[in-house]
Amino acid sequence: MSLRIKLKIAFLVFLILFSVFLLLPTFVKDLPPWFKKYIYRGELKLGLDLKGGVHLVLRPDLEKALKTQFDNYLQDIKAQALRTNINFELIPEENKATFKFYKEEDLRVFKDEIIKGFKELQIVKEGKEKDAFFVEVSLSQEKVSYIREHILDQVLEVIRNRIDQFGVAEPIITKQGSDKIVIQLPGLKDPQRAINVVGQTAQLEFKLVDEEAMQKLNLDALINSLIKEKKISLDAPIEEWRKLIKPYIPPDSEFYFLVEKDRTTGKIIKKPIVLKKEAVLTGTYLKNAQVRIDPQFNEPYVWIQFDSRGAKIFEQITGENVGKRLAIVLDEVVRSAPVIREKISGGDAQITGSFTMEEASDLALVLRAGALPAPVKILQNITIGPSLGKDSIQKGIIAGLIGASAVIVFTSIYYRISGMIAVCALILNIYFLLALLSAFQATLTLPGIAGIILSIGMGVDSNVLIFERIRDELKLGRSTYSAIFQGYSRAFWTIFDAHITVLITSLILFLFGTGPIRGFAVTLSISIIVNLFTAIFATKIFYEYLYEKGKEFKIKFFEIIRNPKIDFMKYKKIFAIVSILFSLIGILAFIQAFRGKANLGIDFTGGTLIYLKSEIPPSLDKIRKTLSQEGFGDFTLQDVKGENMLLLKLKSSKETLTEDVNKILTTLKSKFPEYNFTLLGKEEIGATISKELKKKATLAILGALLGIILYLTFRFNFNFGVAAGIATFHDVLFTLAIFYLLGKEINLLFITALLTLAGYSLTDTVVIFDRIRENILNRKSKDFDELVNISINEVLARTLITTITTLFGSVSLLGFGGIVIRDFALALTIGFIVGTYSSIFIASPILKVLHKGKVPELIPKERLF
Repeated sequence: MSLRIKLKIAFLVFLILFSVFLLLPTFVKDLPPWFKKYIYRGELKLGLDLKGGVHLVLRPDLEKALKTQFDNYLQDIKAQALRTNINFELIPEENKATFKFYKEEDLRVFKDEIIKGFKELQIVKEGKEKDAFFVEVSLSQEKVSYIREHILDQVLEVIRNRIDQFGVAEPIITKQGSDKIVIQLPGLKDPQRAINVVGQTAQLEFKLVDEEAMQKLNLDALINSLIKEKKISLDAPIEEWRKLIKPYIPPDSEFYFLVEKDRTTGKIIKKPIVLKKEAVLTGTYLKNAQVRIDPQFNEPYVWIQFDSRGAKIFEQITGENVGKRLAIVLDEVVRSAPVIREKISGGDAQITGSFTMEEASDLALVLRAGALPAPVKILQNITIGPSLGKDSIQKGIIAGLIGASAVIVFTSIYYRISGMIAVCALILNIYFLLALLSAFQATLTLPGIAGIILSIGMGVDSNVLIFERIRDELKLGRSTYSAIFQGYSRAFWTIFDAHITVLITSLILFLFGTGPIRGFAVTLSISIIVNLFTAIFATKIFYEYLYEKGKEFKIKFFEIIRNPKIDFMKYKKIFAIVSILFSLIGILAFIQAFRGKANLGIDFTGGTLIYLKSEIPPSLDKIRKTLSQEGFGDFTLQDVKGENMLLLKLKSSKETLTEDVNKILTTLKSKFPEYNFTLLGKEEIGATISKELKKKATLAILGALLGIILYLTFRFNFNFGVAAGIATFHDVLFTLAIFYLLGKEINLLFITALLTLAGYSLTDTVVIFDRIRENILNRKSKDFDELVNISINEVLARTLITTITTLFGSVSLLGFGGIVIRDFALALTIGFIVGTYSSIFIASPILKVLHKGKVPELIPKERLF
């Protein structure tokens, strides 16, 4: 055996053994500590859709941050002005405030001694009106710019501190663009608790109760009358209540609700209360926060301790307001309002509220980690429960095994020993793919599984191309080994072209895509590189080894079609009419989707998708009627037969949907206790995110088509590239049309399926175009129709076999993959069939039209490299 073969075998064995090290941490969980410390610690990561967990996209409320910062400065200015004994009137407005003075000396002191100490503020306007001098101030442009630039970093740091204390393994917390934060928390058993911890602003304020205003107003009677007259509901947002109550209360006071829990019933009670606007103390001075147990009621409360300055302020406040009530306000909710019995020294206080131990622990955690500099809006919330993720993994594995088994059996029977070699290459394909995903610390998601399915199809296709070339060479009378090596040589450029075009597509998808599309692109890119290696290098070693050993080897293949002579171009007009019709429907569907009139998923419309499990089969009619009565409009319900699973989809154009989702869940649990609903998972996508997803999905598709045209123009000529691009776009429109006519949902997973189809269809088209080019160079015919017919007939067996083996994977996903991926699998199945139809009946007629029916002059592909 030659040194060359020995080196090839040694290299392949090395890669196999090296991949063992890369995959061990993934599949062997009890490895000794020294292995991860000194050898390799990485492992294949599962996406949230498989593992369970939380994916959040947050955006800080910048306007609120600016207002909070400005209000803090106003309080400091007011305190200094009072200490200098000047008389003034403060009129706060939106992002600015006006100070009025009735003495010119007071104005001078304010400008020269007070406002100059606040470099973060600027005087916008000053003058005199009647007998008063006025000065209008606002945040300086430098301060506004600073807050805008640093708000994201501040929020990021606070959230990171909270998550670190919460104890989530391997969290991902990163910035997205200039105004968003992405948080991924994998493997959580209680996702909602983590969301509460992350999203809580934790703005702690101490304010005095305005007892005088409450007595004059008879607040309870006013609230009851407003609710009775149906001007507002008790559960309406606090901002709506404040607008309604504002005319009845003094301008320096503000309306709140005191929220308590009844100790006997556990019911939440909301009591109206009026507080002074000015906070006498804030959580800025907080030093510590811990959970303690109240011995009287055996309930947890949160003990807080201020720093030295805060302790002095607290002591002064309590000393000056004995007999009054001091409200503890957390995130616009009054937690308690105890009467001050005496001056309190030492800087200790407590927050009560009939907390559970978990609630008290989480509150203490967020207070210790610090308040967010601004409230955050949840623009996207994808929560996958552990059971739903586990179910997706199990069903994905079952579907994958069934599909792979079908491919293995078919290939082994059809190509005999060579088929077994192809199966080994296919196993190596998946093995190396998983190892590289582990090495790159990539995350495997449901769309990533689609990439693996396509890679299986391409892996089989590469071997089929080689085997069919070997068959052609044997028909020419070559010896077995001559046919084998000629087959590899002649199939190389076809395989190379097909893989490179798909690789370009996947790279463009990665650049323009987001979420599932990126996961698909990463998996597909790696699988293409691996497949080129296994199909061309690894399988050939077997034949080279036998040849050098001088062993006899006979090739025996089955043959689906023997010497086909079908006139495909004869029916080009009929198929053109069919394709034009479906393409027009596809364009209509595309337009309707952009107008929001198609059956769009919440990825593109905004809204929520909730997965619920019930103990008994749920009644859709009852649930639909109840939700309609509660004021929910554009929603759909779907049940999964035999699994007691309910899917609820609510479309909404709101920026954040947390309140709506909580209301839905509360309604279902209270109105249908017999179902004992369990939340398996949910997706909340705000309007801002949905617009971005729609834009990026469109760019991904158009960018992929442009990449295809450019490469094929370089490798063939411009007309070949355009024809392949049009044919691929036709397949996308055709599949979209079928989904639109079936009333199926168009979402990100469907877009991922379209891109999978584009990769598959493109490979098929390139194989036929490559044979057309070869036959043009060999001068097989001067008639374009005859040339196309010869070329398609020569690769027809390969096309059919590839379609069959690829459909094994998509059909198994359709039948056994579960509800989450069912429509995705249907789109793949339809798309693979459409792609095969297109490559045979559409791509070549388009090529003929572009070449005006004339056979072009082409350069041999080998000269291009």
